Amino acid sequence: MAKKEIKTDGWLATYADTVTLLLTFFVLLYSLSTIDSQKFQQIAVAMQSAFSGKADRSILEFNSSSGDVPIVGKPQLTVEDIQENENLEILEDVLTYIKENDLENDVQIYEDEKGLNIQMKDSVLFDTGKAELRSDSKNVLDKVSDLIGKVDNKIIIEGHTDNVPINTPAMPNNWHLSSARALSVLDYFLGSKKILNPQRFSAQGCGEYRPIAKNDTDEGRAKNRRVNIIVVTNVKEQ
Repeated sequence: MAKKEIKTDGWLATYADTVTLLLTFFVLLYSLSTIDSQKFQQIAVAMQSAFSGKADRSILEFNSSSGDVPIVGKPQLTVEDIQENENLEILEDVLTYIKENDLENDVQIYEDEKGLNIQMKDSVLFDTGKAELRSDSKNVLDKVSDLIGKVDNKIIIEGHTDNVPINTPAMPNNWHLSSARALSVLDYFLGSKKILNPQRFSAQGCGEYRPIAKNDTDEGRAKNRRVNIIVVTNVKEQ
């Protein structure tokens, strides 16, 4: 009597049918779902921020202990988010003031390795060779004061000159001139705005030794004569 052959791979057909049914089930679920365009846009923006090095906590981050995922609901604003929005509004006010008063060529705002820089030409603030603030400079300084008064960051005020020597009884050299100008701006901020915390502020005179342009032309020297008001964000503690 011949022995009947026993097949051991018969389960594969059942397994394949199960996988096919599961795949069909998930395809059906996907076909019945709708895409929230707003959330999709939020994800796209968040991914763009992540790839550019700017984290977006309100969209992609989730609480691993509770399992709460902000993406499934409306993101909740944090205190930091609200503060950043307020600071942005003030910054926009400063930019608007600069534009309305045709100061685009005299005042620049940019970011560098230290933080947010508000760079002002000396002609906006001072007369030639002087360290006393011009009366018409105080409007824009008031706007800047409102901006820095809304944050808790440290503030550095840097004075810079060109390489043209100065030698007067009040200003024997460019070190003195740049330092005196930085202190004049500092004194105005702390004197006119009592709410500002003096512990946050420092003033530095850099003389002619940190130029941003060549000193061999009038235009280059004009660029080098400046005051930088820096909202510190990235400087490591020494």
